[in-house]
Amino acid sequence: MATARHRIVLFDLFGVIARHQRPGALEKMAARCHASPDAFTTAYWTHRPPYDAGLHTASAYWTDVLHALSRPAEADTIEELRLTDIDSWSRVDDRMVTYVRNLRDRARVALLSNIPADHADAFLAAQPWLRDLDHVAFSGKIGAAKPGPAAFRHCVIALRAAPADFLFVDDREENVRAAQAVGMNGHLFNGQDDLAAVIDGWLPTDS
Repeated sequence: MATARHRIVLFDLFGVIARHQRPGALEKMAARCHASPDAFTTAYWTHRPPYDAGLHTASAYWTDVLHALSRPAEADTIEELRLTDIDSWSRVDDRMVTYVRNLRDRARVALLSNIPADHADAFLAAQPWLRDLDHVAFSGKIGAAKPGPAAFRHCVIALRAAPADFLFVDDREENVRAAQAVGMNGHLFNGQDDLAAVIDGWLPTDS
């Protein structure tokens, strides 16, 4: 009979445990580049996937963004943008952090996040409790990003489990569907109270 300790709750980070990007951050970075917010936002996201997946360094990413805006890729500009960007993704939901930490008393808990390697290092330094989880997978470190199946398979292998042992929690439907496609259970996050009820029902009761 399966026990709760054999079950793994795999969390997304941003939009679940951490807040989405700080409001006004893109506009601030656009102003630093002397670019319109729309043009900057397009360049920022267009060149993001290889950076998130660990295929491009921060310097290469910001060089691509600046060149897309017809701006010089100067070292001091790149570093200022890099640090502003990291700060813009640094906020957490303290209530969710407490819930996730307490959940470890009942199940294994892991994290799978699309985040560049330098952002991941900064996040770990600011949130050392993440090191207490059973596994932490950052796309920029593992070379695979959601919704690609390789990101989910990395977690299955790292935790020496079967896909069916996982409940994946994310606020993006495409990522939840991708997890389900590799055999995981999935939950589209829309609040802690709803999530808690789902997890309570999913975890078996040890006798």
